[in-house]
Amino acid sequence: MAEAGQEVLNVHRVLAKTGDNIVGELLRGQGTFYEWDHYPKGDVYDQETHSQYYYHAHSADQRFEGEHGHFHTFLRPKGMPEGVTPAEVPGYTPPKDPNDALSHIIGISMDKHGLPFRLFTVNRWVTGEVWYSADDVIRMLDHFEIDHARPSWAVNRWISAMAVLFRPQIEELIRKRDVTVGEWQDKHPDRDVYEDRGLEVTSFVDVSIENQVQAVMDALGRA
Repeated sequence: MAEAGQEVLNVHRVLAKTGDNIVGELLRGQGTFYEWDHYPKGDVYDQETHSQYYYHAHSADQRFEGEHGHFHTFLRPKGMPEGVTPAEVPGYTPPKDPNDALSHIIGISMDKHGLPFRLFTVNRWVTGEVWYSADDVIRMLDHFEIDHARPSWAVNRWISAMAVLFRPQIEELIRKRDVTVGEWQDKHPDRDVYEDRGLEVTSFVDVSIENQVQAVMDALGRA
């Protein structure tokens, strides 16, 4: 976590030298920014780790307050740890390509200055993912990494490091996701909870890079 924190800070430092930020760097050369479209086009996918992410923005009335847009991160089956299989939940139909049974890892909300301010999880219908148990998604965290240069070496390194720096919060959010889904199902037994448009965000927490890095340093006695 300490190393990941320094990686995140260094990416911000280098981008700031030219007046850039994470979001602007990712959107560079992508043309007009349209709500709901994925950026970059076709997503970012690492053929070796089978990690994936994209950035997009909802319509203004459907965003978190102060949000420009957010990242969605995923892991596909070819990159998952051994023994991980989709959860036995209602409505699951295996995709034709087994590697399409991807799992959402974490969402990262970005403010209008290109800085992260919130982490969140979502219901299955939001991203069209396949549902895995919280324990299995947490096991996937060690395998999420974008280890190539395009479309931005800086953003790829940043998003990989963010999953490490905020590991405790991410684990808690993933576990809370399953609790929220379970409670929603209990309240609405006649609905398919995983496709229920009434349940979108299943957990979230506000975060600060500076505060997280300082907390890690304090824990290591390096303040």
